[in-house]
Amino acid sequence: MKKIRVKTKMTMNNTLKSEVVVVMVPLPAQGHLNQLLHLSHLIAAYGIPVHYAGCASHNRQVKVRCNGWESESLTKIQFHDFELPPYDSPPPNVDLISFPHHLLPLFKASMHLRQPVSVLLQQLSGKFNRVIVIHDLVMAYVVQDVKLIPNGETYSFNPVSAFYNFLYSWISIPDKEKPFQLDSKDIPEGIPPEDDGFSTQDMTEFFLNQMKFLGFESGWIFNTSRIIEGRYVQLLERLPTTKSQRNYFALGPFNPVKIKSESMKNRHQCLNWLDKQGKDSVIYVSFGSTISLTDDQITELANGLERCGEKFIWVLRRADPNDIFTEADKVKKPQLHADYEERVKDRGIIVRDWAPQLEILAHPSVGGFMSHCGWNSCMESISMGVPVVAWPMHSDQPKNAFLVSNVLKIGVMVREWEHRGEIVKSITIENAVKTLMASQEGKEIKMRAANIGEAVRGSVAEGGASNLERDAFISHISR
Repeated sequence: MKKIRVKTKMTMNNTLKSEVVVVMVPLPAQGHLNQLLHLSHLIAAYGIPVHYAGCASHNRQVKVRCNGWESESLTKIQFHDFELPPYDSPPPNVDLISFPHHLLPLFKASMHLRQPVSVLLQQLSGKFNRVIVIHDLVMAYVVQDVKLIPNGETYSFNPVSAFYNFLYSWISIPDKEKPFQLDSKDIPEGIPPEDDGFSTQDMTEFFLNQMKFLGFESGWIFNTSRIIEGRYVQLLERLPTTKSQRNYFALGPFNPVKIKSESMKNRHQCLNWLDKQGKDSVIYVSFGSTISLTDDQITELANGLERCGEKFIWVLRRADPNDIFTEADKVKKPQLHADYEERVKDRGIIVRDWAPQLEILAHPSVGGFMSHCGWNSCMESISMGVPVVAWPMHSDQPKNAFLVSNVLKIGVMVREWEHRGEIVKSITIENAVKTLMASQEGKEIKMRAANIGEAVRGSVAEGGASNLERDAFISHISR
């Protein structure tokens, strides 16, 4: 990484004053926390001080689950552990469309971070010539006081794909007011429509209320690469906005694309098992931190993995509760038939704790990823060159799955979105896995995924597209 010189200035009392500081304000949900922690590492590598502001339990959570970086890299980031007021905390729901509405009380409570974050920004504004706030789009209310700080500047982090963001923006513009015409390739046929299967009404209202506090940010940041979504970043740049000078920065992938050898200490047991498997022979199965499959669906998935004949690592766990350290007892652990693990022991293992996903995807034995297609998981899989068996559940996941399978053509769908209310049968799961892992179509998909992965990894090397965009962003905030 090319070093960008961070300037300093002499203040009126002749003390040295740093030019810029960055404050991260994430939404307290794993996929959001993780992306901004990755970005914190990238910015800190330029020698810029980074402060990560959140509630104490979720700061602890994101540090415990940090994957792919050297352990001492966390010492370069200053964490601010704030407390939240008491809030209702229902257990995660278990459903075929497992939208995590149990998180809404936590999200509402996190709005109380406004006051301590405002105090932190005021303190930093006296020590630095410019305070850069990078906040999750859904934390706009919390950071609204930045506009009262004369040397403050905000950038909204959009935690979804540019593809999803453009489609959402485009659909919201009346047909008569569309600013330009699209090529038929820009919006292919078959994209899942926006409907009540994506979210819940109360969560949607919460998100929309956050949007009311946007409008003074200096730019939007995406965890994507122009190698993957350049066309959709360009289309976003062409859309009219309330700020004529809004900048779009595609700084991804945020996650490291080469796993440091130091991070391999105290390896998870599944990595030792992977060492014994053939190249590209294992499919990794995981549905992230917000999905709880029903018992019937778990049974069908277990049977499908057993019948497909392929090797697999299956992360079998329920969705995270609001506080993973104090509310674990609220989450009923999923069960398998007593002899299942014995039957599949020669070609499959079950992981019931938090899995080191980046290290798994980076392992040469992994040849596929059955995923819910959260954007964090998509970027990690794409950057490692691993194709996807797409099984979206909620939110932006259906459109991410469509991007992966129908636009980039580096994945296959388990089932179409219109059948989301039905249990996916074992034969359907078996066929999807076999298509990717044991067919000519699968070979072609794997080759495309490998090529895109290589291009993405090249983009973060010196002189690559993402590396240059990161350098430009650092120069911009350090100007």
